[in-house]
Amino acid sequence: MAVKLILSDIDGTILPYGQTQVSARTVAAFHAAKDAGLAVGPASGRFYSWIPAFFGGDEECCSTAITANGLQVYHGGELVLERGISPEALRHAAAVLREVPGTGLIVFKDGVPRLVQGSRDDLAVAFPRYARESRDADGVPDEPAPKANIFVKGSLDDTRRLVARLNEEVDGLDFDVPQAMFCNVMPSGWNKGAAFAWLCDYLGVARDEAVVFGDAGNDVALFEHADHSVAVSGAMPEAIAAARWHIGACEDDAVAGAIEALAAGEWPFTE
Repeated sequence: MAVKLILSDIDGTILPYGQTQVSARTVAAFHAAKDAGLAVGPASGRFYSWIPAFFGGDEECCSTAITANGLQVYHGGELVLERGISPEALRHAAAVLREVPGTGLIVFKDGVPRLVQGSRDDLAVAFPRYARESRDADGVPDEPAPKANIFVKGSLDDTRRLVARLNEEVDGLDFDVPQAMFCNVMPSGWNKGAAFAWLCDYLGVARDEAVVFGDAGNDVALFEHADHSVAVSGAMPEAIAAARWHIGACEDDAVAGAIEALAAGEWPFTE
């Protein structure tokens, strides 16, 4: 099986929750793939500038990357595609959220989260880092946003219900669930999967020449666009159902092991 492109989600896929860096084996596996002539990198909801730290500062591991949940695409360390989120549509989403207690909206500007709506205390429950780093904002900025997220103080089911309502009521935006209490916001029709398809075309890579790894609800769109989608053990049910292949746990370096095999020209997946 000829493979030319490998992309992996970060949190819960190659980075165990609660950890700040991927394993040395994962870094070495990424380098082995690059040495074998493969394009390899992360497909993450995070900004590009945040990602090297997860690889111990090794920028070579993320010179090819899908970031901000598909709103930015990098290759050779250069930004090759960027999309923005409509401020008008974000204002509509904010209006819906005002009717739902415990919810809120953060919009990023210059890499900094701005708390547009909702309680900082509720945000601290959903995403403590953003609660610490965010600045208060007076409404949605007038320019297209490079990244936005919605939070909800509640369970995973509460998060899914909120996302279903937003997808039904808000035109021009799509919403998905990477984890409980936290939602991604994207322009309609654009997500990790659309960015992956664009990158494949940009690189001249066929869909059956790419392998993607993930674990969360926002990886489902990525899985739907890739012929070879791989869910790690413990992934969210929707990711498990959407994946073609299934491997071991993030904590056991299952993705690193699979990439090592692919770099060696071996096929590590079985039905």
